[in-house]
Amino acid sequence: MATKRNDAQRDLFPGALEMMILQTLRRRPLHGYALAQYIKHASDDLLQIEEGSLYPALQRMLKAKWVMAEWGVSERNREVRTYRITPVGRKQLNLKVSAFERILEGISRVMKSAESSVALRNE
Repeated sequence: MATKRNDAQRDLFPGALEMMILQTLRRRPLHGYALAQYIKHASDDLLQIEEGSLYPALQRMLKAKWVMAEWGVSERNREVRTYRITPVGRKQLNLKVSAFERILEGISRVMKSAESSVALRNE
């Protein structure tokens, strides 16, 4: 049986993870674990990004030049790879957010229309 976390993970639409990563990196550069923790905390624990999803997404974004990475040392004195959004990544984020807003508007319209139809039938 799937947990709530797994259901939420499967329900993310294509590009949602990348959009959340880019938005988070707009605030400041972070290493992978800190990115995952930030998304988990910001979503009130509704989303938990697993390593098996996070790191492949970061690799895709590195290849696309949406992010850049550099090696450094964490607060716990461990070697970490820190990711930073690039100008290309900022443009991509704007495109993804615009597309997301259009999709959300379309879904909202369908939901309102369906709600109105149900209300009319119940009168």
